[in-house]
Amino acid sequence: MPLVAGVDSSTQSCKVVIRDAETGALLRQGRAAHPDGTEVDPEAWWQALRNAADQAGGLADVAAISVAGQQHGMVCLDEDGQVVRPALLWNDTRSADAAADLVEEAGGGAAGRRFWAEATGSVPVASFTLTKLRWLARHEPEQAARVAAVCLPHDWLTWRLAGAPGLGALRTDRGDASGTSYWSPSTGEYRLDLLEQGFGRRLIVPEVLGPADSAGKLADELGGGALLGAGTGDNAAAALGVGAGPGDVIVSIGTSGTVFSVADVPAGDESGAVAGFADASGRFLPLVATLNAARVLDAAAAMLGVSLDELADLALSAPAGADGLVMVPYLEGERTPNRPLATGAVHGLTLRTSTPAHLARAAVEGMLCALADGLDALTAQGATARRVILVGGGARSAAVRRIAPQVFGCPVVVPPAGEYVADGAARQAAWVALGGATPPVWAVEGTEEYAAEPVPAVREQYAAARGLVLDRR
Repeated sequence: MPLVAGVDSSTQSCKVVIRDAETGALLRQGRAAHPDGTEVDPEAWWQALRNAADQAGGLADVAAISVAGQQHGMVCLDEDGQVVRPALLWNDTRSADAAADLVEEAGGGAAGRRFWAEATGSVPVASFTLTKLRWLARHEPEQAARVAAVCLPHDWLTWRLAGAPGLGALRTDRGDASGTSYWSPSTGEYRLDLLEQGFGRRLIVPEVLGPADSAGKLADELGGGALLGAGTGDNAAAALGVGAGPGDVIVSIGTSGTVFSVADVPAGDESGAVAGFADASGRFLPLVATLNAARVLDAAAAMLGVSLDELADLALSAPAGADGLVMVPYLEGERTPNRPLATGAVHGLTLRTSTPAHLARAAVEGMLCALADGLDALTAQGATARRVILVGGGARSAAVRRIAPQVFGCPVVVPPAGEYVADGAARQAAWVALGGATPPVWAVEGTEEYAAEPVPAVREQYAAARGLVLDRR
């Protein structure tokens, strides 16, 4: 019974799961916190991984290990492999002007967006690695001059697990490389000319491995012998963890929201709404991100002075469409659509709709409609939605589960709560350990399915209201 380890190095913490490679049965697990902030010393991730692995019983008895990590983070190394400065994370927005400049330099407007969508599958935004490199070159030239190599959080952790054997041993995968703005999912090759354009010169970048390729072996001082998987980004790992395939759309309702699908062809959305990522199985992973998801439920519960469970009960006691009450949930601005200064709004308030139940229903429907807009953007890029797989903290709400199929217009399945990013990394590790053309099939037990007749009026009234919001002053 070979064992495998999966690591989820997220923004908030590091999780390690130890699973049976053949069945996927969970045997051990551990967790350690990461520091807060949008720039972090990568050494903190390394110590958290070591602590989480120790809590999970160590790595000495595993056959393979894979690391999934938060995407886009900029880890810069000097010629000796030392970290040059704290890593800038995906949620660090100081490079927003750099992103706009890169689009402008490619022709600006629609032409500039089209260039980047065709070249790298995605239009640069502040999250992406190249924009952070441009910021570094402009604002910290002395630090930039020391940089010899750039990699992503999961790349760096995999390299450390191998014993940091030199810059030439850096490895990554298609999924994470596709979020850099200097690798093309459609060609499977780096665009080092774009890296040079963004940073001013070329750098050492990790070799991009195939989904089941090995990145080396675990260093002797860490237990030795175990194969290292290529690893991947967190969303690609989550897709592996829930067993998603073509026709599945994953909707993750965390603090923010993501809507992504497994596709057979790459996306290239020049509007910038859809990021044309690759996945961890050899396919593609078009993705839409929203800023407001579970926090909408938290805010509504706070306004009404109720718990989240009570909010769900209230929402389910009101009719579909909340008798015309609509909440546009842009509480922290919004990324899809691109309205960074927008505020939320409530429309259709009457004496009849001025009840806690109506507001609760409008909050749930508004959050789901915003995510459904992301689903529409995916289907416009050729994705199909046979079913929606609902994950994340917001998926625990009974109201979300029951209302979602009315809004999304297709069946919704909800797997049991779990560490699906770490599980996806473990499944990749099992693929490396066992071999084969596809990853092993692991049953996800306890999945619940929800179906309901679509209620088009909910989406229609939301569409009429979503542009009627004020910007922050």
